[in-house]
Amino acid sequence: MAPDVEWTEMAGFPLAGTFRTPVDVTSNVREILGRDGDGWAAHDHSSVVDGENVVVLARYTATHRATGKSLNVRAAHHFIVRGGLIVRFEQFVDTLKVAEAA
Repeated sequence: MAPDVEWTEMAGFPLAGTFRTPVDVTSNVREILGRDGDGWAAHDHSSVVDGENVVVLARYTATHRATGKSLNVRAAHHFIVRGGLIVRFEQFVDTLKVAEAA
């Protein structure tokens, strides 16, 4: 990630917001997903690259630790990559399905 990354988790997602440094992304997204979701994974299925734009179609899977409910939902990620670093990320996901597992 670029030092000034702009990482946006979708409105309605439990971790919704925009984070502006790799440390913010790690502490406000990655660590919380690992803490709250047992076996949290984003499985990449396909990607489209057009210059610095990368769109990845994925699937999230996890088991919510507090409820024991499973999550299995499709997602799309839009990255802008420059010089091998992620400078921008935007998430698209069915937030209702995520909420149902929480």
